[in-house]
Amino acid sequence: MTTWYAYFLEYRAEVLLWALSAMLPLILMGVWTQAAEGGDFALSAPEFARYFLCVFLVRQLTIVWVIWEFQDDVVQGRLSFKLLKPIDPGWDHLMQHLAERLTRLPFGLLIVAVFLLVYPQARFVPDVEGVLLGLAASLAAFLLRFLMQYTFAMLCFWTERGAAVEELWFVAYLFLSGLIAPLSVFPEAVRNLALFTPFPYLVYFPAALFAGLPVPGGVGQGFLVLGIWFAVFWVINRWLWRKGLRQFSGMGA
Repeated sequence: MTTWYAYFLEYRAEVLLWALSAMLPLILMGVWTQAAEGGDFALSAPEFARYFLCVFLVRQLTIVWVIWEFQDDVVQGRLSFKLLKPIDPGWDHLMQHLAERLTRLPFGLLIVAVFLLVYPQARFVPDVEGVLLGLAASLAAFLLRFLMQYTFAMLCFWTERGAAVEELWFVAYLFLSGLIAPLSVFPEAVRNLALFTPFPYLVYFPAALFAGLPVPGGVGQGFLVLGIWFAVFWVINRWLWRKGLRQFSGMGA
């Protein structure tokens, strides 16, 4: 991780651009706060502002791109050399993500500080318990998101376009995770169905904890569902890994 951290520090200007590219929640904040001032929603305008500010922070902590790295490793033959090491290459990718998070976080906090100066409606003082639970939920969401994407990456053993599955999965993630709208504004039937999927716990759950908003089902249920889905994807990941290694015939294998 120290090696990757030094690498990202060298390319810190690019990391800043990555942080700026994830500003969609801050844009949606203005849309939803304006809508709340003229409509009847479950959240008030200040609550919408707090929520989307926290969504931005959660996205900075949980963004994942491992499937594109793994796909390039397979297509370009780099995976053959990584398999010579007595360790799953997924650990190297995980350390890369964690090091990038350490490099990105100061830029994300700076963006938040600037935004709060020009958008005072979003200012609030979070309680300590909410911050600690939010950080724990963000870490759990990041690990699940990483495992989900790394599991889809195993499909690259059979196809050169494994990332296409992730792009299709991202559509459901975009609408059901709380990224473009809080779960509380969804119709009840959609909300109840979404709670059985992993998506709301990847963004809405940690963001609501940070913002001090109600969490459907409670905090315990949120962490329980994250753990269940992690176990499910872990079993699938290990099965695909063993099957994929027998299938793999890349350059140098």
